[in-house]
Amino acid sequence: MPALSLFRNLPWGAALLTAVFTTASWAGTADDLSALNNVASRIAPIIGAASSCPSIDQSRVQNMVTQFRAMLKSVSPSDADRQNVAQMFDRYVLDGRSAVAAGQITCKTTEHQLADLEQSVFAPDTPSAGTPPATTTATPTTTAPAAATATVPATETPQTSAVRGVSEHEIRFGIAAPFSGVERDLGRQMELGITAAFNKVNETGGVEGRQLHLFRADDGYEPSRTLAAMRQLYEKDKVFANIGNFGTATAAVALPYGINNHAVMFGFLSGAGLLRNQPPDRYVFNYRVSYEEETAYAVRYLLKARRLQPSQIAVFAQADAFGDAGYAGVAKAFRQMGLNDSAILRVNYKRNTIDVDEAIKTLREQKHRIGGIVMVATYRAAAKFIEKTRDLMPNVIYTNVSLVGSTELASELKLLGPRFTQGVIVTQVVPAVGGYSSVVIDYKNALNKSFPGEAPSYLSLEGYITANLLIEGLRRAGPQLDTEKLVDALDSIHDFDLGLGTMLSFGRADHQASHRVWATMLDANGNFQPLDFD
Repeated sequence: MPALSLFRNLPWGAALLTAVFTTASWAGTADDLSALNNVASRIAPIIGAASSCPSIDQSRVQNMVTQFRAMLKSVSPSDADRQNVAQMFDRYVLDGRSAVAAGQITCKTTEHQLADLEQSVFAPDTPSAGTPPATTTATPTTTAPAAATATVPATETPQTSAVRGVSEHEIRFGIAAPFSGVERDLGRQMELGITAAFNKVNETGGVEGRQLHLFRADDGYEPSRTLAAMRQLYEKDKVFANIGNFGTATAAVALPYGINNHAVMFGFLSGAGLLRNQPPDRYVFNYRVSYEEETAYAVRYLLKARRLQPSQIAVFAQADAFGDAGYAGVAKAFRQMGLNDSAILRVNYKRNTIDVDEAIKTLREQKHRIGGIVMVATYRAAAKFIEKTRDLMPNVIYTNVSLVGSTELASELKLLGPRFTQGVIVTQVVPAVGGYSSVVIDYKNALNKSFPGEAPSYLSLEGYITANLLIEGLRRAGPQLDTEKLVDALDSIHDFDLGLGTMLSFGRADHQASHRVWATMLDANGNFQPLDFD
């Protein structure tokens, strides 16, 4: 049923809603499950629309979600039934979000519908129905995760906080990333991993009783849009800090804004030097290794393991700060090995495009054979470049930095066939997604619980690890949270074991937790295999 027709049914079935949400226990019969399906199809579009409206307090949305999930657990006779209803619920949530995005319904109308829904469910004569449990879980969705917002038991007296984004109930975080345009999957994957980690901790009461709540702002991977995205997060959504922002050129805009607001900028999806000043900026913390470390690994591999000559190595890079950072890493690796870096060939493409023709033209004009290409690109451009150069240079070795979007790159190349996947190398900042390390198992369980059917990926795993590192800092900061306490707490993290096979540490002299590079190589089937050069 289309989202709009569902909206037009309001007010509807108040008796049914009240029965569902206020009955202490159900028998779990087929009729009960059918009734709950009916309720899900009616409330989910409203919840989806409300979750897309910054003007609506997201704790109201989460309260409805929490009540529905609790009843679903009580009514459904089996895990399969619960999953079926949950998946249907998620689809209707997406309908609601789509209706807002398409302008089919306004946030003002949605506010009225949500109020009507709350009145039906939480009427004054049934106060117990409005008392949520102390532990809540965010709604799993397939594209835009619903906010994970805590609620306070009725016996507690809420207290206000002077710290933006921090209340007795929740801590608000923001992510500015591409959620539209060519690179939208990269922002989405980071968001999924962070949300899965937040949901997991929220299920056990959050941090110091506060639920963690992620707000998103779409900058389309365009620096010209990043400032507006940051202002949305801080001025409208009132977030406490940022986590998981995507990109280097966009970080150049986001960082000054965040630092000027004395806000922690945590775990950006970039290995650029501007995030790694020495001594480090007080409010900037990184999980991942730098592009210098990734490209140095690639250069050593090409020169030592594959025995290429320095003149045979070229760089294919995005024509912006991201590409500049990767190219600088290759040049630095040359210098560290006592090699002349002045003649390294660089070919470029424009950000947010797959126009690689000029780069290929430059390669064709080279008189000497190119044997290895270090790619500093995102997955669509990288895939197009490989597609158009495979016949031109059949024996060339392609290496990519992790920001390429490994899972997405593999999917693109598999569509082209085995000869395009075979031997393509990607350096990684997380362990193998197909492995069985503790962190990967935890991640997959959390991802499946929040987003059933969502395939694991290297980027969402990075989001999950990044969020858990931040959660450790929040725990150490204690109940009286503010930015300075969080910074000091993060600086106290030394030899922290998340199950990656390497310890994570911060300190006043180093705000990069990991210095470990994992390497992978695609096989003919488009699956990543470990590459143990060291």
